[in-house]
Amino acid sequence: MKRIIGLLCLLIPVLAIGQTIDPGDIARDSAIAVKTNSDSSHHTDTAHFHYNYAGTGTLNNTNYLHSFVVSNALKFSLLEQSSAISLTNNWVYGRQNSVLTNNDFSSSLDIGIYKTLKHFYYWGMANYTTSVSLLIHEQEQIGLGPGYNIIDKKTAVLLVSEGPLYERGDLYDSLYGGPTGDIYQRDIYHEFRNSFHLLFHWVVNGKYIFDGSGFIQNNFSNWSDYNLRLNGGVSIKLQKWLALTAAAAYNEFTRTRSRNTLMTFGLTVAR
Repeated sequence: MKRIIGLLCLLIPVLAIGQTIDPGDIARDSAIAVKTNSDSSHHTDTAHFHYNYAGTGTLNNTNYLHSFVVSNALKFSLLEQSSAISLTNNWVYGRQNSVLTNNDFSSSLDIGIYKTLKHFYYWGMANYTTSVSLLIHEQEQIGLGPGYNIIDKKTAVLLVSEGPLYERGDLYDSLYGGPTGDIYQRDIYHEFRNSFHLLFHWVVNGKYIFDGSGFIQNNFSNWSDYNLRLNGGVSIKLQKWLALTAAAAYNEFTRTRSRNTLMTFGLTVAR
């Protein structure tokens, strides 16, 4: 049965680029979806609805090893002149022999307001995460702050944003377990973090698309306690709605001394 599931997943012709959405990714969506005579990615009176589904799977069977990974992402965005809202759900599931390696799910709601000075915007986000690979049983985040579009065009976006966020975590980790840190115990905490984010999107000749995003979230009371997420991808358009894509994602959570890396290759379908 596992082999059949893995083979079906390999037939899904779309690509999962990451495990979570970054605050400000809606700016990248607007750069793709908005059609207007203005070169700015946010200056239009027309509302645009944009969706993207991505998924891939890998299956590896040898004499001694049986493993598979399934990755899925579903995103909805509504874009207007003065605001944008995006809802993203990501799920990664994997096993190696009888050991569960991934059961990582995140759901994010992102809002951008563009009613201030040109190139400035305000972002707000709410995020829920559960991750076996990062030893996170449950994690909720909510935050807001300002952002600035250094480059704000339909074919090129470069932005930075920063702001505080509140985080509640429920973890199974070994950070506080014994002198060697090898005793797993429950860790429930509440804290505030600073979230710094950098994102770029670049379209070359209408065919080649380069995307990159990264943010680091440091604990205000302990700067060495941080969340780090890095995502990057390159796509070649085959059709208006279809692209060949290669992408990589890296996540690190120092509170549980855990990290994961996901590399994917496949097709992306978007509208």
